[in-house]
Amino acid sequence: MELFEVKVPTYDPVPIVISVPHSGTLFPEELKDNYNERLQTVLDDTDWFVYELYDFASELGITIIKANLSRWVIDLNRDPESVPLYNDDRLITGITPTTDFFGNKLYKSENLEPDSDEIQRRLDNYYWPYYRKIEELLAERKEQFGKALLWDAHSIRHLVSTIRKDPFPDMILGNNEEQTASTEIIKAALDGLRSGPFEVNHNSPFKGGHITRYFGKPEHNVHALQLEMNKILYMDDNELTWNEARANSVIEVLKNVMADLVKTMK
Repeated sequence: MELFEVKVPTYDPVPIVISVPHSGTLFPEELKDNYNERLQTVLDDTDWFVYELYDFASELGITIIKANLSRWVIDLNRDPESVPLYNDDRLITGITPTTDFFGNKLYKSENLEPDSDEIQRRLDNYYWPYYRKIEELLAERKEQFGKALLWDAHSIRHLVSTIRKDPFPDMILGNNEEQTASTEIIKAALDGLRSGPFEVNHNSPFKGGHITRYFGKPEHNVHALQLEMNKILYMDDNELTWNEARANSVIEVLKNVMADLVKTMK
């Protein structure tokens, strides 16, 4: 089973890599029978269709990497030691979550939940290979252009009461309080996102997860941004099915953002 897939540019490459870590739906053969079958039919915490939203990016010279494993197997956007990314009262699932965002138990029984040895095995076999591939892609871009940008692409339900009581904004750009990217790149991203009809927040309520914080080193000319977007921007209100008209509006904004970032990075 392939852990991830890389979509190479169809035109001359630019110094931008898009990561899609939470759209995977696969379970390794040795693990799939350990999970609650009812929850597996929905995979509620999946970032549905996010990969499809960025399908245009390869035509701009952007490389895309997408994880194939479900985040319930290994959450690629968490600290490898499960150190919390936030210090408020929100629910934060760990590197190998045992519940979904609504508190439902993922495993059939507690004795099937991963112990420390199993967590380390998943880190070695599933987590770090994704990170090493991103490092490789960014290094290639930096060698060619002298700089590189990682864009970490996510989505979230309209309302998740275990994280916050109010509905989420349309879009949230995260950069750990402007520590993971230069001000010029952040401004270009925000201007592009705000070119459309959507409400855009900056670092609230999400500041970027572990991927953004791990790779974003603007002092070394490697920048990273995370975009979290509300699922109802591009899906039906049930948050299960693709909505063509809504999705087209989002894609138009994403095209503007990426075109602006390509210019900024040159």
